Amino acid sequence: MKPAKLKRHLETKHKEYVGKSVGFFERKCDELKKHTMKEASQFFAPGENAKATEASYKVSLLIAKAGKPHSIGENLVKPAANVMVNIFFGGKACDKINRIPLSNDTVQRRIKSMAESVEDQLVTRLQQSQFFSLQLDESTDVGNEANLLCFVRYIYAGGVHDEFLFCRLLPTNTRGEDIFRSLNDFIVKNNLDWSRCVGICTDGATAMTGKQKGLVARVQAVAPAAAATHCCIHREQLAAKKMPQSLKSVLDESVKIVNMIKGKSLNTRLFKTLCEEMGSEHTKLLFHTEVRWLSRGKVLTRLFELRDEVMLFLHPSNELHDRMHDFQWLAKLAYLADIFSALNSLNVALQGQTVTIFDVRDKIKATCLKMELWCDRLDRGEFDNFPTLADFLLTAGENVDESTVASFKKHLQGLHSQLGIYFPELEASCEWVRYPFGDKTHIQEISSKLSPREADSLVDIALDGTLKTTFTEKSLTDFWLYIQPEHPELSDTALKLLMPFPSTYICEAGFSALVGLKTKQRNRISVNYDMRLKLSDLEPDIASLMAQKMQHHSSH
Repeated sequence: MKPAKLKRHLETKHKEYVGKSVGFFERKCDELKKHTMKEASQFFAPGENAKATEASYKVSLLIAKAGKPHSIGENLVKPAANVMVNIFFGGKACDKINRIPLSNDTVQRRIKSMAESVEDQLVTRLQQSQFFSLQLDESTDVGNEANLLCFVRYIYAGGVHDEFLFCRLLPTNTRGEDIFRSLNDFIVKNNLDWSRCVGICTDGATAMTGKQKGLVARVQAVAPAAAATHCCIHREQLAAKKMPQSLKSVLDESVKIVNMIKGKSLNTRLFKTLCEEMGSEHTKLLFHTEVRWLSRGKVLTRLFELRDEVMLFLHPSNELHDRMHDFQWLAKLAYLADIFSALNSLNVALQGQTVTIFDVRDKIKATCLKMELWCDRLDRGEFDNFPTLADFLLTAGENVDESTVASFKKHLQGLHSQLGIYFPELEASCEWVRYPFGDKTHIQEISSKLSPREADSLVDIALDGTLKTTFTEKSLTDFWLYIQPEHPELSDTALKLLMPFPSTYICEAGFSALVGLKTKQRNRISVNYDMRLKLSDLEPDIASLMAQKMQHHSSH
């Protein structure tokens, strides 16, 4: 402070304190002592402060993992901890709990720094990974903002890992060029190599799959090795859309019945009361929606189970009331409930983080073969593969007419055909990836489609009994990673086929997490940091963050 300014400051203070009583100065002295002691305790007890800071980080991580509001630390966690500690250990222990900083802003800063730590770890791993593949999807949240969600599969420490890459807002349009710009910004900013991208999985939206301006086309322009995959779960749903008109009308009318009861709150309450009075196992119908993959099977099954209750609820003047008396209509409803339940099982089998394109092909082939068998059994009048329908026929003591059976068979044949269109056969030359231990003839056939070095490696692998034992103990991807040092070229070819995501299942699970985070009360929150901690398997380096914090404080 300059001399003149210091002189004016002292003169001002002198005037302020003139005429004050002795008590005033004694109180100021006590306040100064308390302030000095507080600063001294913070300076001379670094261990206690370090523990409080560590607890603050770890509680903030738990808040992010649970997807809770940041204010819950101060409003619930700390008061609850105080209550528990006071009961078990007494009031003195509460003083230590109160030192833990858990305010809304503090938790937000902790989450941000931990998310950045996790992102740094992920970027470092991706820079070291030989290959990586991407899975992307876009959706609108409760605040009408378009969110682009991206996951990555990469190789690290002898294993394949799936990780959350980012969640970014698309400020205006959701065209292919806008999505690619957001994705490319992340790749370029973090010095990742596009040439290492071997796969990109999306849904069938035009913005994603457009041949000229779609995201896939733009990614393949900078990453020629990237194989494009249309999500197998979306393909399965597209294949199941077509059906004979006689069955389609039953499905449409079933949806009308459900909407009539579920669409009005009064009808829903009255129907619930009716079900309770009748002692029904269920008291509510389920809404049908095209968005939820497992919707149809559950909706139709619930409607069939509550058919008697629905018949009593619908007024006789309602045109749909007669459907509940129509035996053939109910038989078709039972069939649809069974076939869509079977498709639900297929749907679930296609989900998961360890599923590969070979697993998808096996599940689809098995389903198609079962449909051929079901058609043969329908010709013989056997309905055991459709349990709901079989029980209904047994209870009613009647048989479905020939036209109804023909519609069942036509639907199965059409579904079989559609699955064949949406899931074409894999090239026979790729079979060695899933089982490289064929006989001499098989190896010779495959070798003609491989390079000389790859063919020699395949022969070495096929005749190695020890590797055959290892093959049975490891997953397919882990096996090829295990032998990569010894057979690099052949393993690289195999990994390029195994690395791409077969579905956008993880993105769909991520959007479910986004729905939990972005509520009406939190629709302005920037979810990227919270999403990273909630969806990532990587742990933040809290020790390093604390060390940086201590260095930052010591410099002041």
